Amino acid sequence: QVQVVESGGGLVQPGGSLRLSCAVSGSIFSINSMGWYRQAPGKERELVAEVTISGSTQYADSVKGRFTISRDNAKSMAYLQMNSQKPEDTAVYYCNVKGRRTSYMSMNNWGKGTLVTVSS
Repeated sequence: QVQVVESGGGLVQPGGSLRLSCAVSGSIFSINSMGWYRQAPGKERELVAEVTISGSTQYADSVKGRFTISRDNAKSMAYLQMNSQKPEDTAVYYCNVKGRRTSYMSMNNWGKGTLVTVSS
């Protein structure tokens, strides 16, 4: 069993900051990448940011310069620092982990999500 748990969501005013955390636990052979996705009401889930085991990152255009993804490989954790938040950042944020559960079994696991609301 692999568990992915997000934390850190909440209510923040426009222009404010929040930091999300993602913890991965369980029987894991290797982690290739960890990413944050979000889904706003009435919209499809979209990639926000992703970081690979080598440290390469990619961001959605809408968050570039405002959000920063990082990971702690030793702790199997990923973080999303969100600054200068806008009302359109309001969404449920999901952590995604890709890798291998065993040497021959791939892994693509999701957390249950954490709600971020940007409102005055």
